[in-house]
Amino acid sequence: MISIDALSKKFGRVPAVRSVSLELQQAQLLSLIGPNGSGKTTLIKCILGLVVPTSGTILFRGQNIQKDTHYRSFLGYMPQMGRFPDHMKVRQLFELMRDLRKKNKSETDTEIFESFRISDFENKGLGELSGGMRQKVSAALAFLFHPDLLILDEPTAGLDPISSEILKAKILKEHQNGKLIIITSHILSDIEDITTHVAYMQEGEMLHYSSVQELHNISGENSLSRAISFLMTRHQKN
Repeated sequence: MISIDALSKKFGRVPAVRSVSLELQQAQLLSLIGPNGSGKTTLIKCILGLVVPTSGTILFRGQNIQKDTHYRSFLGYMPQMGRFPDHMKVRQLFELMRDLRKKNKSETDTEIFESFRISDFENKGLGELSGGMRQKVSAALAFLFHPDLLILDEPTAGLDPISSEILKAKILKEHQNGKLIIITSHILSDIEDITTHVAYMQEGEMLHYSSVQELHNISGENSLSRAISFLMTRHQKN
C-alpha cells in the first residue's frame, strides 16, 4: 500500500530523516518506535503530505503522493495533540468535517464518537475541553470517514484507562478489517498486544524493521517491551 524509497528530509542543514526505505502492506499494524528526535514525526508528516521531503519518494497504491493529493481522502490521522479553533463547538467541528468530505452522518463511522459519549459535550467550545476530551475528539475524527490508512501519534496519551481500552479495541477491530495502521507510542504496554510489525528509528535512520515474531527471535525476549529495549540498547552501543 505504501512504498517509501530513500526518503530524506533536511531542515536547513539539519537532517531529520536519512534515506529511509520501507514497504508497508494492508492489514499491518506497525509500531514506529524511537527516542525523541529520532525522525518519527517528520516521517509521519511526509506520509501525510504536511512536509515535503528533500529527496526520495513515497508511493500510495503505486501513485506518487507529491503528484496526486487524492490519496489523502483515504487517510485518518490522530495527532499527539489536536489543535482546533477554540471558538468552535465540538458539534460544529464534526459538521464542518462532514461538509468538507461531502458525507452525511449515515455514511460515517461514529463508533468511537458514541463509545466516548462525545454527544455529552458536543455543545462545548473546543477551547473549553480538557486534554482527555480533545484526545477523544481527535480519535473520533481519525476513524470518521472509514480510512484505509490510519496514522495514530501517541493515541492513548491523556486518555483514562477505560477510554484507552475502548480505543485499543477499535484499533484492533480496524486492523482485523484489513486496514493499514501506523502507531507511534512511548507507552509500549499500550501497543504490545496489537502490534504486528515494528520499525525502530534513531537519529533519522531506520535501524530496524521486522515482524514482531522476527524481533522476538532476534532478541530472545518474549515481551515486546523488553525486545524493543534490546534494540535500543544494541544500537546505543554501536
